[in-house]
Amino acid sequence: MLAYSYTQYGSSDVIEQVTLPQPTPKPNEVLIRIYATTVSAGDWRARSLTMPKGLGLMGRLVFGITGPRKPILGTEFSGVIEAIGSEVTSYQTGDAVIGFPGAAFGAHAEFITMPEDGKLTPKPDNISFEHAAAIPFGATTAYDFLVNKAKLQQGETVLINGASGSVGSACVQIAKHLGAHVTGVCSGGNAEMVRGLGANHVLDYRKQDVVETGVQYDMVVDTVGTLPWAQAKHAIRDGGKMVLIAGITSDMFVGGLKARLAGKKMVGGVASEHRDIMEAVVKLAAQGVLQPVIDRSYAFEDMKAAHVHVDTGRKKGNVVVSFSEQQAVSNIA
Repeated sequence: MLAYSYTQYGSSDVIEQVTLPQPTPKPNEVLIRIYATTVSAGDWRARSLTMPKGLGLMGRLVFGITGPRKPILGTEFSGVIEAIGSEVTSYQTGDAVIGFPGAAFGAHAEFITMPEDGKLTPKPDNISFEHAAAIPFGATTAYDFLVNKAKLQQGETVLINGASGSVGSACVQIAKHLGAHVTGVCSGGNAEMVRGLGANHVLDYRKQDVVETGVQYDMVVDTVGTLPWAQAKHAIRDGGKMVLIAGITSDMFVGGLKARLAGKKMVGGVASEHRDIMEAVVKLAAQGVLQPVIDRSYAFEDMKAAHVHVDTGRKKGNVVVSFSEQQAVSNIA
């Protein structure tokens, strides 16, 4: 099978197309022919080893000290089951599915194997393969932080920094679904899109400082790491919460203490990749509550170009890489 691999950290130039043996499913696994995947922020971070200041060593411990531990990137995908293991009972060949290997990676390839009871769920018929592939990474992060960790309530006011990204755009939609009053922070060029996702107000970070507005919120969510506690605290009401999905090193380690001393709360940690969360966001997408934003779509042979675009830091929502069904079938023959 064809796949994209990297053996050293760096720019998109380190990505190379390779030919590998097609994987064989174990008794409890399914073999999936991938129709669409994405280049996510997780792929960018793992490939470039771009980490918050002071966390470079931790990055190498996670992704590989001397080189990448997982040479095939790709955190999410949609596709069709090609074969099943002898013990599999929940799926059949031909079933369309959405998968979330997450930190295990492996979706930048023509085929992937997943455990039957892993982070895998049927693809709803009313969602295209391209949109299905763009659901897991951003939406599960948004759902876990807003619903499970921060417990956002109906009627609360929330500021979402980075509202046009994969995680941020999902945060806007999920927060609105929960009944919150949403203010999104993004560039002026993305303001209309963020309003279309449901934001009540939009701030252009190039023209407005969220602190200078004088408005305070029940919750401030930073999805991109550009709104440190020292600045965000002024925009949070007494007893309110800072939700740190991405942030600077000091906030990650001692932000909770700083927030408590100020009479506020810091919600952080690592997003859960539990299957229940993926099933919840896929259900929201099937109901039309959640629509993953797709910035650009690339053909599989243009994988490197997709990485180049993500490297610019200007993507809106998700960057999708896909096979057409005809291409996928021909590649099997």
